[in-house]
Amino acid sequence: MGTAAQKKKGQVSEHRYINPQGAEVKTRDEAFAGTMEVSPEALQTSSKLELHNGAVTFAIEVKYNPNTYPHVVTGGQITSGICGAPWDITGGLIGQQIRLDAKRAGQGSCASTLTIVGEYQNPPAYRGTYGFDGATSSFKHTTKFEC
Repeated sequence: MGTAAQKKKGQVSEHRYINPQGAEVKTRDEAFAGTMEVSPEALQTSSKLELHNGAVTFAIEVKYNPNTYPHVVTGGQITSGICGAPWDITGGLIGQQIRLDAKRAGQGSCASTLTIVGEYQNPPAYRGTYGFDGATSSFKHTTKFEC
């Protein structure tokens, strides 16, 4: 049974421990310690979406927590394609379903809130409805991920 990969008697294997920030630490406990600083980038990422409804296209940038599932929406903005743009995204979820809640930040006499809901489909997109001022089923849409 003499292979090069076998340990020789008395040989000690050396372990290296790396914490989530990529720094080498001395022990396994230090590598998995829960009292480490967490960067804002670790708690939030963003994706661009496009909502299509016939002749209307909304440009959306949604910010969400990638460490949750369904992903908790933490902010974002609808920048064009809708009356009163921009609209600030105030919350929602992205998973097998999507829900985006937004309030109008721009000028005009449009509605003051918007809610978008939908179900995931392939290729990566959501098919569903949206509405204004509390309604969620006024208009049909397909919202796709932008690459």
